[in-house]
Amino acid sequence: MRAALAFLLALLTLLALLGGCAAQTETLRRAAPPGLAPRAELAATPFFPQTAYHCGPAALATVLAPLAPEATPARLADEVFLPARSGTLQIEMIAGARRHGVVATRLPARLEALLREVQAGHPVVVFQNLGLSWYPLWHYAVLVGHDLAAGEVLLRSGTTERLALPMSTFEHTWVRAGSWAFVALPPGQWPATAEEKAVVEAALGFERSGAPAQAARVYRSALERFAGSLSLRIGLGNTLHAAGDKAGAAQAFEEAASRHPDSAAAWMNLASTQAELGRREAALQSARRAVAVADAGLAERANALLASLQAQTKDSSAPR
Repeated sequence: MRAALAFLLALLTLLALLGGCAAQTETLRRAAPPGLAPRAELAATPFFPQTAYHCGPAALATVLAPLAPEATPARLADEVFLPARSGTLQIEMIAGARRHGVVATRLPARLEALLREVQAGHPVVVFQNLGLSWYPLWHYAVLVGHDLAAGEVLLRSGTTERLALPMSTFEHTWVRAGSWAFVALPPGQWPATAEEKAVVEAALGFERSGAPAQAARVYRSALERFAGSLSLRIGLGNTLHAAGDKAGAAQAFEEAASRHPDSAAAWMNLASTQAELGRREAALQSARRAVAVADAGLAERANALLASLQAQTKDSSAPR
């Protein structure tokens, strides 16, 4: 397998040279962006040599080892490997990380972002096509280093612990596979280059599989970076509510409605939570705001909520 992989990588290098320049590599080597170290290596990153077709579990175990030691390649193979496909889908890789209490966040589709994550101390799971566009050979590896002067990247890949690959070849194989990469970090931490859409996606995904208290921590840390995100603010309210902290949930929903007064969802969540806290007049006011700003998709639900709250208020005030 080692000899076959070496031959394949040599062939890929030749094809990359014949197939035109690697634009991102050329740009980075010609003039490194401010703040990007010319060289970095995460030498302490563990290594798990893959068995046949198990590059996904091996790569995932590599980044999970410091965070979830129980996530061994063998256990992950049972969790994420799909025998019918002789491999692991990207969605299974992300879900596999979350299943072990880790936040998995997609990275921007830029080579520079990957290098900056390594510089920040974060090994990066990458997806490559080691074949051709019309004959793909999918492969997961972990990026652990780069050297701009030498034009190389360093990977934990296959059965090779420290694979030095021409950066241009890596770019070609990575872009050919859709420029897909992610970083796995403990709740409360985020990749250095993470963008808002990816952070929202990661937080929502973690909420579905993690404990509410941990999910609330994820949302709070995300809001420190993206304070204006409506999705993150509502997500925080939902997790606090699920954790039994209704007062905290109401505060989060109130902040969401204040920052996004045209969000019917924020006002509806706030109204429902205020009603649960016994704040009937405030709940009615919030429900009326929801009705006033609701679009066609939420109008029926907003009106139903208002009607329900009005009925509850009427019943509570009726003589007994």
